[in-house]
Amino acid sequence: MSSPAKQFGFVRVAVCSPELRVADIAFNTERIIEAVERAEALGTDLIVFPELCITGYSCGDLLYQQLLLDEALHALLRIAEASYAQRFDTAIIVGLPIALDGKNFNCAAFVTRGEIKGIVPKTFLPGTGEFYEERWFSSARDTTRTSVLLDWRDIPFGADLLFRSETMPECTIGIEICEDLWAASPPSVNHALNGATILVNLSASNEVLGKYAYRRMLVQSHSARCLAAYCYAAAGPGESTTDLVFSGHSMIAENGIILTETSRFRFDTQIAFADIDVQRLTAERLKNNTFGASHPTGSARVIRFEFEDFSRPTGDAAVTLYHPLSPTPFVPHDPSQREAHCHEVFSIQTTGLAKRLKHTGMRTVVIGVSGGLDSTLALLVCAKAFDMLELPRAGIVAVTMPGFGTTERTRYNAEHLVEFLGATLRVIPICDAVRQHFRDIGHDEALHDVTYENAQARERTQILMDIANQVGGLVIGTGDLSELALGWCTYNADHMSMYNVNASIPKTLVRYIVEWCAEHEFSGKTSDVLHDICATPVSPELLPLQDGGTQAQETEKTIGPYELHDFFLYHVVRFQATPQKLMFLAHHAFRTKYDAPTILRWLTVFFQRFFTQQFKRSAMPDGPKVGTVALSPRGDWRMPSDAAVALWTRELEKLQREVSM
Repeated sequence: MSSPAKQFGFVRVAVCSPELRVADIAFNTERIIEAVERAEALGTDLIVFPELCITGYSCGDLLYQQLLLDEALHALLRIAEASYAQRFDTAIIVGLPIALDGKNFNCAAFVTRGEIKGIVPKTFLPGTGEFYEERWFSSARDTTRTSVLLDWRDIPFGADLLFRSETMPECTIGIEICEDLWAASPPSVNHALNGATILVNLSASNEVLGKYAYRRMLVQSHSARCLAAYCYAAAGPGESTTDLVFSGHSMIAENGIILTETSRFRFDTQIAFADIDVQRLTAERLKNNTFGASHPTGSARVIRFEFEDFSRPTGDAAVTLYHPLSPTPFVPHDPSQREAHCHEVFSIQTTGLAKRLKHTGMRTVVIGVSGGLDSTLALLVCAKAFDMLELPRAGIVAVTMPGFGTTERTRYNAEHLVEFLGATLRVIPICDAVRQHFRDIGHDEALHDVTYENAQARERTQILMDIANQVGGLVIGTGDLSELALGWCTYNADHMSMYNVNASIPKTLVRYIVEWCAEHEFSGKTSDVLHDICATPVSPELLPLQDGGTQAQETEKTIGPYELHDFFLYHVVRFQATPQKLMFLAHHAFRTKYDAPTILRWLTVFFQRFFTQQFKRSAMPDGPKVGTVALSPRGDWRMPSDAAVALWTRELEKLQREVSM
């Protein structure tokens, strides 16, 4: 397929609320074809129109008129002919009434490449309040037909039809109509359990106060329950007549997230586009044993179709990705959502530590404080946990251990933060002890290698553990999720603690939580110090200072930007993304910041470290899980410490050749 997104499992879909005139079939058909042309120009694979859009939903007793019914079928054939004559690659789902065996059915027709592949009748017919469909239509349950003769062709007919792509079988489409979604057991549940990853709904839902939010919530939650995309196309204001007003509220959701929606109360045609990641949906289902253990209530007939490209657009339409893709998936972009996110995470951390203290009966904790972000967040969690348990903060023994690379700035911030929080400060320089250790093991202090660095980290951990014995307290870990993913921690040093409150907090989120604490949980001098800590470059401070007392070591210059690594981590652990797909996604997320060679360089580092450093994660201490991505060997991530990275390396090498061309 020529679409670059398709090879990574993306299917471009559109939902349309077309300009419409009730009972004016010629006018409606023209607007439908025009909308398909617009969708085709953007490389759309599937476009969904509203319920009875060919005739208009609000025709009332005109739905008995044979002239209307005959012209509706002719319009469907015209749409099919246009799709072939204009070489549309876009599959089309439209709504129309169809009379069979003395019954009238409210139907959706699936059209592609000039063919009507199948017709799906509505199952649940509303008959309360403003709705009166049982007057005009029969349910899909009221017929035993499995096909209908149309234009001398036998067309599959029934609510059990699914439409599956030949070249992308994970793209399987199930159709239901309006009220079907509101039922206690929607047909789409059976569709999903029979393999449908994209569920569509042709709807004519009128507007009343509060219905917009309810409808939106229903679509959102149903897509999450079915681990599917849900494409909802709603009738627009052109349907408004007599006592009812329609708004054209169309939307697309993917696994609980609204990707896009149309503007409401617009008389002109409204179309919303989104790229559905069916690979990701399939991966989610593979992991979810509850979904796997669920059984469909009925069988399905699978109709094969194809949207192999005749021709596709080039330029912006070919490279644009209509899918929300945040470069910081762990950090909400919206400030209000971010604040709520930080509050929730901090509450989980605090409660987890408070429970551990209640369980052990301990009234003292010991924590190493460096003046960096991670230890700062852990210290703030300790302070709030002690407040929650009504324990004096003096029971927090905060130890700062200046070494060869400690700057005046970080030492000042560490010591003053402890003071302002009312914790107990202990300052224990480690230089002399480490030098003695160097002499004991015969290491040249002038050799600034991994031994030089790790000896300092282990000396600090030994101090913390011994003080914990001394005061009868718990050693609180400070290392974060990003460091654990990369193995950027010293085994049996900062890697180890008695309870790590930061174990599932990614580095990109830590800074925001500390900033949130500075704004909402603490004030005055404490807040000022927290803001300065947030502005300090990330460093382990293990190498001697440069002239002028500046830091010689910045973590991200060594292992790469944490924003990239957190992006990789999220998509690998959460959605099982391959290196090729990660390159594609990262290109779209960071296209204005990093070029392809840079992304590939750090992606290679990520996979190599992620595989080789699993042994550290296999021995990590307890800590509260706060999000959907976590690496605890007792919970979310059970990976062999000796798993080979060769398979992933081969794909990375292939990418390297492509980038070099």
